[in-house]
Amino acid sequence: MATFDAVVIGGGLAGLTCAVALVSNDLKVAVVEREKILGGRARSWTDCVTGDPISIGPHILSSEYRNMLKLLRILGTENKIVWERDTFITMVTGRQEVVMKMAPLPAPFHFVPSLLADPTLANRDWLSNSAITLYAMSISENELLALDSMPALKLLERFRVSPAYIRRFWAFISMAVMNVPLELCSAASILRFYRRLNGKNGYRVGFPDGGLGDLFVPAAERFLTANGATILREVEVTEFIAGERVSGVALADGPHLGARFSIAAVPPRALEKMLPPGLSSIESLRNLACFQPSPYISVYLWFDRKLSDLRFWSRLYEAGDWNVDFYDLSNICSGWKRRPSVIASNIIYSSRLGKVSDREVVARTVLELSEFLPEAAKSTVRHAVVNRIPMAIPAPLPGWEHLRPRNIMPFRGLVLAGDWMQTGLPASMESACMAGWRAAECVLAEYGRPQHLAERHQELNWSAALLGGGVRVLRKMGTRHRTRTSFSRSAMACK
Repeated sequence: MATFDAVVIGGGLAGLTCAVALVSNDLKVAVVEREKILGGRARSWTDCVTGDPISIGPHILSSEYRNMLKLLRILGTENKIVWERDTFITMVTGRQEVVMKMAPLPAPFHFVPSLLADPTLANRDWLSNSAITLYAMSISENELLALDSMPALKLLERFRVSPAYIRRFWAFISMAVMNVPLELCSAASILRFYRRLNGKNGYRVGFPDGGLGDLFVPAAERFLTANGATILREVEVTEFIAGERVSGVALADGPHLGARFSIAAVPPRALEKMLPPGLSSIESLRNLACFQPSPYISVYLWFDRKLSDLRFWSRLYEAGDWNVDFYDLSNICSGWKRRPSVIASNIIYSSRLGKVSDREVVARTVLELSEFLPEAAKSTVRHAVVNRIPMAIPAPLPGWEHLRPRNIMPFRGLVLAGDWMQTGLPASMESACMAGWRAAECVLAEYGRPQHLAERHQELNWSAALLGGGVRVLRKMGTRHRTRTSFSRSAMACK
């Protein structure tokens, strides 16, 4: 039986981040990946027809992805991101564009000029969102978690956000970022993201220059093998070897791997299948079956002509829509500028559609694309690829924040990692990387080499924090006033 200091199960972002940290500290590491290629839910491959890179689905990166950018700096690939300069996002309805930009105003006011310029919203609509914005800036972590069981739509209605603003903004955010319809999203999860979105300014969005997996997988493989790591592909872990502690993993085909630490960097349902009976009863592992997936369908279309100069845009979500966001890779990838458009799109929470064929997916995607770019209806689709992803992320349904494991080492020898950890972030590439760094911190601490590896996130800058602090004081004063009034009324009733 081969033995290691640590075995990492899962070669996605969380697993590779953890493995990079551990080999950087001279630990003997094995990475075990079930698939043929590394990258997990951010992997890429080469299309056999066009020779172009294809990813599981197109993704956005953010300059706030501190933990992912730290990994890319170590791997030397940080320069392979194409950053947007002025535009934050372009939202479209039919042929109408609403360009969201960050104005040089202190947070949380930096998006106000863009909102005012939206011709579909009246002043009363965006003003109706003021109360929930102030609340988001002032809320404590305990207050936030108390909202976890509430659907986001109910919270917005409680704060009297106008139906037009809910439909125009919140429904879009819920689908595009949280990956579930608004009525199914945890109020705590979406409010946590909204707090970050509005609590800071100066951040940008970006895209991988090529395949998403190409951004980190080849460089990570080189880094790991150069530092003595063993990488096993197409190898499935069937079970953890557990006694008084987890001492390794059993493989479907081949010998066991012994290790002082086993890092499970896999989705919740996959982890559940690996647990022996003695571990499945541990509190932080008891509810793995409760995590529900948000499935995607991602579409890649090669057209015979140029359709747009935009890199990225999103449809303002309406019930009945299929696609949410679109990317013209010919305007993103280096050397593709003169090529005809290669459009990638995401159909998020695709289980809402029932069973649909690839042909139906392509036809509907061209139809929705042509609503914004009429030339698409006149064009020929030379090639199409449809990817079906059973779980893009675990869905942040009501109760999700309480399901996320608080303890990254639930049992001796077993460490957890993944985007579904309690990182304070939406399930995302950044959350995965943060959990990977934290998992490495746990292992290194047990080896007597404590380090701080995970990059912390500042939720609010000075202006948003100052505003939130003021609102918090006013809320407390209001609570005291209501308590005194209630007490006085009770005293009068007693007389």
